[in-house]
Amino acid sequence: MDRPFSGNFDWNAFRQYALFHRAAPYLHSTKISNLICNKTNDIRYCGRNAGDRCRGFVQTNSRNAVFFGKQRCFEVPTFVEFSEIDPIFMNQQSQSTGMTMEQIAADLRLLDPLGISQYDTKGFFDEMFTGPGSARAGVEFLVEKLASMPLGELQRRQGSADHELLNMGITFNVYGHSAGTEKVWPFDLIPRVILESEWLYVERGLKQRIRALNMFIDDMYHDQKIIRDGIMPEYMIQSSKGYLRQIQGMNPQRGIWCHITGTDLVRGGDGQIYVLEDNLRCPSGVSYVIENREVMKRTFPQLFEGRNILPVETYPEQLLKMLQYIAPPAANEPTVVVLSPGIHNSAYFEHCFLAQQMGVELVQGSDLLVKDGYVHMRTTRGLKRVDVIYRRIDDDFLDPECLRPDSTLGVKGLMGVYRTGKVALVNAPGTGVADDKAVYAFVPKMIKYYLGEDMILPNVETFMCADETERNYVLQHMAELVIKPANESGGYGILIGPNATKEQLEKYRELILSNPRNYVAQPMVALSTVPTLCGDKLEGRHVDLRPYILFGEDIYIVPGGLTRVALVKGSIVVNSSQGGGSKDTWVLRSEANSQ
Repeated sequence: MDRPFSGNFDWNAFRQYALFHRAAPYLHSTKISNLICNKTNDIRYCGRNAGDRCRGFVQTNSRNAVFFGKQRCFEVPTFVEFSEIDPIFMNQQSQSTGMTMEQIAADLRLLDPLGISQYDTKGFFDEMFTGPGSARAGVEFLVEKLASMPLGELQRRQGSADHELLNMGITFNVYGHSAGTEKVWPFDLIPRVILESEWLYVERGLKQRIRALNMFIDDMYHDQKIIRDGIMPEYMIQSSKGYLRQIQGMNPQRGIWCHITGTDLVRGGDGQIYVLEDNLRCPSGVSYVIENREVMKRTFPQLFEGRNILPVETYPEQLLKMLQYIAPPAANEPTVVVLSPGIHNSAYFEHCFLAQQMGVELVQGSDLLVKDGYVHMRTTRGLKRVDVIYRRIDDDFLDPECLRPDSTLGVKGLMGVYRTGKVALVNAPGTGVADDKAVYAFVPKMIKYYLGEDMILPNVETFMCADETERNYVLQHMAELVIKPANESGGYGILIGPNATKEQLEKYRELILSNPRNYVAQPMVALSTVPTLCGDKLEGRHVDLRPYILFGEDIYIVPGGLTRVALVKGSIVVNSSQGGGSKDTWVLRSEANSQ
């Protein structure tokens, strides 16, 4: 690093590179002068104004130069005096030794080990960078921290994070995968940052949405006023796979149906946040939100220094509080259990994790029975009455006596107890009627109808193939649209038109024509990107966000939620079952609210 630069290379190319190397947030184009170096490498800057500070690099007699940042200084390896890069001056300094461009690039690699200066947004809305080395407002501190890391340091920490995930047993299951079902949770160490001001806007939109959806579900199982008033067609409900006729007229405890919701959000190329879909049956993934934060704190604690990041660790406490709130009134000290289908379920890790964190029993259907009009749990001390069941099995499997007769996962007679109000089920059976991607298109009208308000968080434009006019449009523009089945999850059954073959497009044309109610189409949203460690450098990868909403005595939303990232280059499918991973999501409290 002591060798000078060669005078035989493209200075304009070098200037372009240097302007955006790792100190990019603090560089500016104004000529900096009066830099004084003494033999002890104590660099002093005499600016034109008292408030000026050094934003460049200075050649010293050693390998390091001191860089003065916003609040502190730190050492960086360099050997270049830099202000605006004076080609004549630099050329004079480099005459003594010749170097090839490859050698220069190797040296510059030490200055920019993660390739921040060359970060390419590829025309997408990137949530950390506006361009090569140029950080968005509010995340400069993170860019500075990443840029100051020595070569290979982030990769070592990523390896440590992967090791921690393995040791902690943080896994998920993929059905039918050739390499086995249980996989270590894929995690990228670079966090996604959301400023508190934007998060408050998201919170308002989600609370509005969940109130309207809860009123809609209640309406569907009672008077169906929204249909009688012509806001929604009746066939949309009668043909919904999530609509349970068996519970028509039922009333859940405290009138709450959707106790737990995972709402998928995306940011488009315009920077606007949109709701992509609602998950109101058995939304999964919240355990990974908590564990991602724990792994981050273990492997990269320095990132948290001096930052007020809203906590996610209180979710199990809030969950238990909500479950106890909706218990039957006669239960003074309600017994809560988590009902799981068992070890082969893709979210079994989460079932175990949440039960353990709440301090409640994890059970399967065979552990429960109905006796004397109540649900009981088998224990080593005999039967114990159960008041609240946080069920992680689908509606159809809850009770073989009332729903699917071949179910071995549920409890015989459970729905009869539920109808009498002697046990609470979370989420309430029947919430899938609002989990339908065709019903999703009506949520703006629901909000206006039930709340008398305009929607805060907009939907993605959606074409319903059940409507003849919209279906014809979809069939004519299939190659431009994303086509989704109305009741699938996990990223399965989706056709991404721009990436589809002629054979795939023709297959989906036939599927739509044979069952138009089961398909919707949306424009291909240019999902925002977040820097992700890919090999030895940062590259943008597409992300979505799933905040988790608890509806009990009040509405609680875990700050941030689960950021899912499409780890496959060019992919927009973020589901872990389809090659996606996750990131820790930070909601960064503003300085004003931190005090």
